[in-house]
Amino acid sequence: MCRAIHSVILLKITAMDLESDRRLDIRPSIPESHFNNQMGFDEHFQNKTLRPVLKLQNYLLVEAFKNYANKHKGVFYDLSLEKKLQYIERAIQKDIKFRNSLKGMIIGQFTVEEYRDYITNSSALNKRMMHMVVERLKDQIQLLEAETLLQD
Repeated sequence: MCRAIHSVILLKITAMDLESDRRLDIRPSIPESHFNNQMGFDEHFQNKTLRPVLKLQNYLLVEAFKNYANKHKGVFYDLSLEKKLQYIERAIQKDIKFRNSLKGMIIGQFTVEEYRDYITNSSALNKRMMHMVVERLKDQIQLLEAETLLQD
C-alpha cells in the first residue's frame, strides 16, 4: 500500500515536471547578453523568467488593458497621449483588482521551481513585474490607440 502511494506521488511529480518543461518550451528566448555574474537574484529572475513570460503573454496583457479601459467608460481613448500614459500607470498602480488579475496572468506561467523562487521575494518581484507591464503597455500605445480607430 505504501509503495503504491509512493508510486502515485512520483507519477504526479513527474507530470508536474513535464508540465513545467512545456511551459519553458513555449516561451520566447531572451538573448544571453541579458545575463551576467554580477546580477542579483531579482535581476536574474527578471531576465530569466519575467521577460520571457511577459513577452509570451504580451497580447493577453494588451487585451486585458483594452477590456479594463472599455469597462471604465472608454475615457482612455479620448485622452491625449501624455494622459494615456499616465492612465496606464495609474490603472495598474491604483486598481488592486486589475493589478492582481495581471499578476495572475504572469504568475500562472511560472514553473513550480520559478514560483518557489518568486515567493522568496514576492514583494520586490511584484514591483518589478508591474513596472515591466506598465512600460510594456506604454511602449505599445499604438496597439491601444488602434482601438479608437476601430470604434469610430
